[in-house]
Amino acid sequence: MSAELSRNINIKEPRWDQGTFMGRAQHFFMVTDPRTVLLSSESLDEARVIVENYRAGIVKPGLTEDELWKAKYVYDSAFHPDTGEKMFVIGRMSAQVPMNMSITGCMLTFYRTTPAVVFWQWVNQSFNAVVNYTNRSGDAPMTVKENLVSKCVPDSVRSLQRLPPIASRFVPFAAVAAANCINIPFMRQRELKYGIPVTDENGNRLGESANAAKQAIIQVVVSRIGMAVPAMAIPPVIMNALEKRAFMKVNPPLSFVFSLVFATPLCCALFPQKSSMSVSGLEADLQERIRKASPETTKVYFNKGL
Repeated sequence: MSAELSRNINIKEPRWDQGTFMGRAQHFFMVTDPRTVLLSSESLDEARVIVENYRAGIVKPGLTEDELWKAKYVYDSAFHPDTGEKMFVIGRMSAQVPMNMSITGCMLTFYRTTPAVVFWQWVNQSFNAVVNYTNRSGDAPMTVKENLVSKCVPDSVRSLQRLPPIASRFVPFAAVAAANCINIPFMRQRELKYGIPVTDENGNRLGESANAAKQAIIQVVVSRIGMAVPAMAIPPVIMNALEKRAFMKVNPPLSFVFSLVFATPLCCALFPQKSSMSVSGLEADLQERIRKASPETTKVYFNKGL
């Protein structure tokens, strides 16, 4: 008989060291694996049961460590880390590659007319609104008004249509970068107003901090823009040079597809999912409460969102 699986495996944390970029990259390659989008609800619920039971000290007979970690990453790919709710499928980070592959392809193809640019930017920002809501930090609900405002932020692209051909190919990237700088803070404005949960190193909730929310949102904006660079800033140069060749006329350029597969997890890995900041960087009243309740705590942790 095989030995019973140890109950001391910490599946609350990633399998790899999150203090290193490579460790974070390995973690996010698993979390953003597009194959998990195809899993049935039954498979997702089975993974959830395995993870929740293990956390409660209940081990499924015959369960191996690799199977436990697989279940943990299936669970992480589909359930929100703060609320525990099953996330809307196209808003999951594992859906980023197939969704962005389709939208980015259309944005890079239909860029010559203002109506086309506006339409595909609207589609892109609607998708981003879903992603931003799905991957928000904290457990506070978002109002319908906040959701609508984030999708109605206008894209100032009309004047860019008079640029030279090579420059006009960068319109989608410029619009996406600008929209991320506006859309994400708008979508997560409740966090900026009321703060996000911060904890000590043991996961004990210490309060809510708007300063932590600001740091989290900045990190997410940088990551999102980074995700767009390989797919939207590099292919235009290649496409402009090869556009007139017969091969390109019958074979759509797929370089951005390859780029997305790697850009999504690698840019997510720029910052730890469980970010931290010094207590001295928090709001004065929260600093005071933490010093009274937990004087030994010098650093707090929070989920930055994705």
